[in-house]
Amino acid sequence: MYSKEELKELKKEFWEGFAVYCSHIPALKRRKSKFMLYNTKMKSVEMKFDATREGAFVILEINHHDEKARLEKYEQFENYKVLMEKDFPQGLIWNFAYVRETGNEVCRIYTQKPGIDLHRRIEWMEFYQFMATEMLKLEKAFRIVKESIE
Repeated sequence: MYSKEELKELKKEFWEGFAVYCSHIPALKRRKSKFMLYNTKMKSVEMKFDATREGAFVILEINHHDEKARLEKYEQFENYKVLMEKDFPQGLIWNFAYVRETGNEVCRIYTQKPGIDLHRRIEWMEFYQFMATEMLKLEKAFRIVKESIE
């Protein structure tokens, strides 16, 4: 078991390692910033990574504070589900009522790789490969449907 400080250091090393891994991906070398993340240019829509003891997650999150507006945006994405899932043979996970640890409710569209643990350094390469590959695919899907949704 890690202390709070050790866990903080572990996560810092993990994300620094991910940055190094991404710096060697040819598709990312031409980009000013590696991934879109918070720069979607769509209000209340963000792309996120999560790495936990339960696995790796690549997420498109709709976090508008107004529930009606949030659900409307989610439904707009859902209308393009076939296009969004084109490069995801297993599909995406669609959750219109995801509750964050903070208690805030958001909508999430995501993919995951369960069964890997952030605490096992030997598995970090699996995290890195999954997260980089899947985020590129999710960004591509987002770009395809973005103009139709705005």
